[in-house]
Amino acid sequence: MLRLLIVVCALATLAQCQFNTNMWDNRDTMVHLFEWKFSDVADECERFLQHKGYGGVQLSPVSENAIVDKRPWWERYQPISYNFGTRSGGESEFADMTKRCNAVGVRIYVDVILNHMTGNWGQITGTAGSTADSAIKSYPAVPYSAPDFNSDCAITDYNNAENVRNCELVGLRDLHQGSEYVRGKMVDFLNKLVNLGVAGFRIDAAKHMWPGDLEVILGRVNNLNTDYGFPSGARPYVYQEVIDLGGEGISAKEYTHIGAVTEFKHSAEIGRVFRGKDQLTYLNNWGTGWGFLPSDVAFIFVDNHDNQRGHGAGGADILTYKDSKQYKMAIAFMLAHPFGTTRVMSSFAFDDTDAGPPADGNGNIISPGINYDDTCSNGWVCEHRWRQIYNMVGFRNAVKGTELNDWWSNGAQQIAFCRGGKGFVAFTNGGSINQDMQTCLPAGTYCDVISGGLVDGQCTGKTVNVGDGGMGYVSLEENEDDGVLAIHVNAKL
Repeated sequence: MLRLLIVVCALATLAQCQFNTNMWDNRDTMVHLFEWKFSDVADECERFLQHKGYGGVQLSPVSENAIVDKRPWWERYQPISYNFGTRSGGESEFADMTKRCNAVGVRIYVDVILNHMTGNWGQITGTAGSTADSAIKSYPAVPYSAPDFNSDCAITDYNNAENVRNCELVGLRDLHQGSEYVRGKMVDFLNKLVNLGVAGFRIDAAKHMWPGDLEVILGRVNNLNTDYGFPSGARPYVYQEVIDLGGEGISAKEYTHIGAVTEFKHSAEIGRVFRGKDQLTYLNNWGTGWGFLPSDVAFIFVDNHDNQRGHGAGGADILTYKDSKQYKMAIAFMLAHPFGTTRVMSSFAFDDTDAGPPADGNGNIISPGINYDDTCSNGWVCEHRWRQIYNMVGFRNAVKGTELNDWWSNGAQQIAFCRGGKGFVAFTNGGSINQDMQTCLPAGTYCDVISGGLVDGQCTGKTVNVGDGGMGYVSLEENEDDGVLAIHVNAKL
């Protein structure tokens, strides 16, 4: 389906052509390095991400933001200008990062804020030194003034599309994207990012903008910069934040002609299932059978920076690093299943849901420390460095291009399935599995990439011996650290 979309793009308007992630062919998943400094992202691309098969990095917003007391994470979502200069770094650090990451096949995607500027904080100063008077909607570093914004009304009725799109989200100054002047400023900002080597954009708060305005703005963005290894004519990948759990006046389907859309139903439902509130056996029609968007336009995740803190969609069902066993199981299922375009979350630890990233006494972000076992320290969780997660990124790369087949279930909380003849995975969320199963793999001995992996020609965890015909004995005990077993063709002795 995706190939068909790309062919259609060649014959249609530019706004229709933004469904290709632009990742290298042998890579399939991005990671959100939430609040990382650009220099640390560049280091991570070279020392870890390229070697573990990650295809891209989503950055936190890069445009200058207002400095808010106590430096909460959400200050990054209150832009004061489109200049570079946040706690992650400036333009030179950004340019160095895109050059280094693209060189090793890790693409960069920027979280961009087009819906609004800051809240009403009065006179404010930004992280790059710009000033603004938010009380009168004056942002001279852009420049924007009052006529560039919608009215001061608040969003009060999510069944009213005009209210949701033309009024202020939690008091944030709402820009008028129908204005040619405003559109021009946004296109200039996006084109600067493209020129500096990004592969695409996450559109924050897309639900709060009219699809027609977004289509025009994104359609005017330049093709990707071939200096960074992108083919001629390649378009930025676009994924739009549209929270749609049903029952509101705005549907995610209104945005799917523009680019991919964040599928929050996936996040909510996968958390509910792996928390044990539903049975794994019902995952046999996962995807559109659960009311999700079509796979080729669904951008999926287990948690994101908002809902892991109780904001956004999903409530208490959302799984995070704090529920480590079920969280790793849900991530493994997402990466093993062919549905959607996948993103892994990489967090910093928090108890206060407003808390910003680890920082020194002057508010400067502290770099993640790297432990001997590849995990992180200095207050960083780095889920993307958990063995069970990065090895499943490798699983997804190994089975790319195959469909799901040979589904098995015990009728309750145990399931297994193959991905063509390239991979096999089994799950238990209750009880043990000890039996022969169809793995669909060629005969041989395979390393379980959950309990360990293939390292220097040996399995560091469990093994599965597969005989002629693909049958192998699978042992997965209920009390193990992980309720998953996974093998694939690249983990064969």
